[in-house]
Amino acid sequence: MHPFALKRPSDLATALASGAQSGRGNAVTEYIAGGTDMVQLLQEHIRHPDHLVSLAGLLDSRIEENPQGLRLGAAATMAELAAHPVVVDRFPVISQALLNSASPQVRNQATLGGNLLQRTRCPYFRDTGYSACNKRKPGTGCAAMEGENRWHAVFGTSENCIATHPSDLAVALVALDAAVHLRSVDGERTVALTDFYCLPGSAPHIETVLQAGEVISAITVPASPVAWRSHYLKVRDRASFEFAVVSAAVALEMEGNRIRQARIALGGVGTKPWRVPGVEAALADASLDRETLQRGAALAIEGARPREHNRFKVELLQRAIVRAVEAAGERT
Repeated sequence: MHPFALKRPSDLATALASGAQSGRGNAVTEYIAGGTDMVQLLQEHIRHPDHLVSLAGLLDSRIEENPQGLRLGAAATMAELAAHPVVVDRFPVISQALLNSASPQVRNQATLGGNLLQRTRCPYFRDTGYSACNKRKPGTGCAAMEGENRWHAVFGTSENCIATHPSDLAVALVALDAAVHLRSVDGERTVALTDFYCLPGSAPHIETVLQAGEVISAITVPASPVAWRSHYLKVRDRASFEFAVVSAAVALEMEGNRIRQARIALGGVGTKPWRVPGVEAALADASLDRETLQRGAALAIEGARPREHNRFKVELLQRAIVRAVEAAGERT
């Protein structure tokens, strides 16, 4: 493990003044909160900060419902949010995504802000035995391109990186049009979660729009008629503590037996949580008839760029959409 100095500021203003950086892999000073991902990356010699700035006890951990929707403090844990009665009843896709994430022990420790900022599970990124990883060390190449790329993205890729985004929670939140509230010494700003994550382009190591000194202070989920009838479907290689091969977060507003509007985001297939507006438009005013859903889901593959070992995801993601829409539509 690279040696580092741990700083424990007494207040958030002092922490923000440190200029620590999150959401990229080459920062000299980084923030640490729950630490469930950070500690692993330090142990694996993937991150090499000289300084860590602890946010423990400095960020809001409240989970609140108001007329505008949900406000989630960044320091709330995954377990707290998954079990919150309002979330379970009125925003089930969020609770389901969290319960399908990690282990109970990790969920008890990991914060919401940290979950949204966790790094990819690409094996070439996580194993320093592979020298070619533009996300870990810019300019070295991407071993996954011609390597074992079964787990990798088919959307939002570039010639420099095809790593998938790992967060189940982020997929559910994107489907619900959530936003993140960012705080720095210069004040606060709000960014739609779908715009918070960067496509790899020519700089895969820059994963978010966070600037130096900024932290996620809260997440807001707007009140919406689609939130109650929602579902998270995760397809994975084993039943627990496994990342998605394909996942689908679906939220519906129904009128009788017809879909009035749909919100759909995919995980395990994109370099960031992947919204499919073409499918959403096709399902507006559609019935839950399986053939109708299959025709709509077929539009999800527009722009897909599969590699040798992950071509199966093109078919699998369509099936996942259909199953998730059916499950959401059947909620009573």
